[in-house]
Amino acid sequence: MDLFASGCLTSDLPEMGCFWVLRQSRAYDPLEIQVSYLPAASFPCPPGRAPGGSPPRPGLLSFIGQASRMVLVAGMRWGPRHLQLLLSSHTGVQCFAREVLVPKGPLYRVAGTAISISCNVSSYEGPAQQNFEWFLYRPEAPEAALGIISTRDTRFSYAVFGARVAAGEVQVQRLQGDAVVLKIAHLQAQDAGVYECYTPSTDARYLGSYSGKVELRVLPDTLQVSATPPGPRGRQAPTSPPRLTMHEGQELALGCLARTSTQQHTHLAVSFGRAVPEVPVGRATLQEVVGLRPDLAVEAGAPYAERLAAGELRLGKEGAERYRMVVGGAQAEDAGTYHCTAAEWIQDPDGSWTQIAEKRAVLAQVDVQTLSSQLAVAVGPGERRIGPGEHLELLCNVSGALPPPGRHAAYSVGWEMAPAGAPGPGRLVAQLDTDGVGSLGPGYEGRHIAMEKVASRTYRLRLEAARPGDAGTYRCLAKAYIRGSGARLREAASARSRPLPVHVREEGVVLEAVAWLAGGTVYRGETASLLCNISVRGGPPGLRLAASWWVERPEEGTLSSGPAQLVGSVDQDGVVELGVRPGGGPVSVELVGPRSYRLRLHSLGPEDKGVYHCAPSAWVQHADYSWYQAGSARSGPVTVYPYTHGE
Repeated sequence: MDLFASGCLTSDLPEMGCFWVLRQSRAYDPLEIQVSYLPAASFPCPPGRAPGGSPPRPGLLSFIGQASRMVLVAGMRWGPRHLQLLLSSHTGVQCFAREVLVPKGPLYRVAGTAISISCNVSSYEGPAQQNFEWFLYRPEAPEAALGIISTRDTRFSYAVFGARVAAGEVQVQRLQGDAVVLKIAHLQAQDAGVYECYTPSTDARYLGSYSGKVELRVLPDTLQVSATPPGPRGRQAPTSPPRLTMHEGQELALGCLARTSTQQHTHLAVSFGRAVPEVPVGRATLQEVVGLRPDLAVEAGAPYAERLAAGELRLGKEGAERYRMVVGGAQAEDAGTYHCTAAEWIQDPDGSWTQIAEKRAVLAQVDVQTLSSQLAVAVGPGERRIGPGEHLELLCNVSGALPPPGRHAAYSVGWEMAPAGAPGPGRLVAQLDTDGVGSLGPGYEGRHIAMEKVASRTYRLRLEAARPGDAGTYRCLAKAYIRGSGARLREAASARSRPLPVHVREEGVVLEAVAWLAGGTVYRGETASLLCNISVRGGPPGLRLAASWWVERPEEGTLSSGPAQLVGSVDQDGVVELGVRPGGGPVSVELVGPRSYRLRLHSLGPEDKGVYHCAPSAWVQHADYSWYQAGSARSGPVTVYPYTHGE
């Protein structure tokens, strides 16, 4: 029985054509193809089809004009829509014709999941938009074609698929005129079998293949994922999902179990994700933290990439089924609901990897208590009033639900002082750093000041001998730090106490100074003697005086004077310090009486001209041998004008 016949012109033998006849004696006999080579004039190619092929190899010319017989498949019912024409590899002759392509098989997918099977046709005649029909051959009835869905007939589906097609669970999506995708939303066990994509002919003659087949095997769903108990860190509340409260800076450790018993060779990918609090979980709201890919590579979501690179984020596999994520230095933005997602992947025959199953388990609801919301500072014992020379002791207590100092957190505590009425927190007096090392602020060096920790969260500032200059407003400043990778510290919070007023009684020292130029008139080359007498009222026993001499010279080209410059001084211990003399000559400063000081400028020059003044100060020494200034004064101006002889 001849089913049909057709032919095509070969490209490399223009004088020859190929002609085939399909023969089948009975329905279940082998299908035979007879191929003959005849003059090209007998069988021209169909209009619009480009000839193609390769010439027969040497020794095959004897087949021209004869018939070559080839058995294709036995035991199957054949018709035009089942034909896939294969010219004998012995001849090497090819004829371009319609070709239908589907993925290589077999494909393995899991029950309950979705699948998409592509199909496209090429080298066809007719309109650009081709029609497609999908059939299923089940293993128990490999010869029975069950119509699934068609692009041209809405009533094409068999009863077993009709309800699913109507519900949209099974559909065909056109990608372009000659390409479609068959989509099945929820695979069932009975969906296993051979899928055929058939393209009704729009060609002038039947040439090539009109259908493609791929086998689908449906696997049982054996993927399991569940949470493992959280680590010892944080406080867990007995809720579902578990509620875990962390301190900022603590280490968050979560684990999950993922396993599969699929008989095929598959890989598991495990990912940990976070959804912000009070937001429904879904692909759009679940932010990946870190995941183990099918190729065993560890990758982090974009917001966590830097923490993974810095070693603050880790993901490891413990044993065959347990996966553990560790987030070091928990931050406020780490709060949320954490999930573990396990995905099963298989490699298709074309070499690509496809996800065939996915499941997710809730691990914990994580709350992060920020240090800024917990850190609090209180001071005592209250407003202080003391006399000069007395010790000043202030206490600072740091409170709040804070992690203990150590591996994850560290703290520093210091005291600041601002003079009465001055804005801002003031200057640093003393502090203990994160390592417990004490230091004094600028201007307090050399004084007997102690900063120490007297209890777990209580710190004490002690000034052994207070001075009137220590009066002002004191505040305690506490800072909390988070330890990151490499033990580096990141400041996470700071808090200042309320202001604590401190009053130090003045010594009641009143100084007055009178200065003059001895002789009244001086000439160039002579020595100018400037005297300063000091009077003192009040003050404690042992009060000492110091005096310094200053000069203000008119700036060149102006009538105003420049800033005062120190010429020389004598401190409370009698130590002389010389400054800069305008004329550059020798200078002497000395105590010439109990409360009388003298400045001498030798060999006067014109550059020594200026306005001089004397600035005495009173000093008190405390029991700790420290000195503080108890009073100061300034004399009136003394003009020095070196005359020339003859003026």
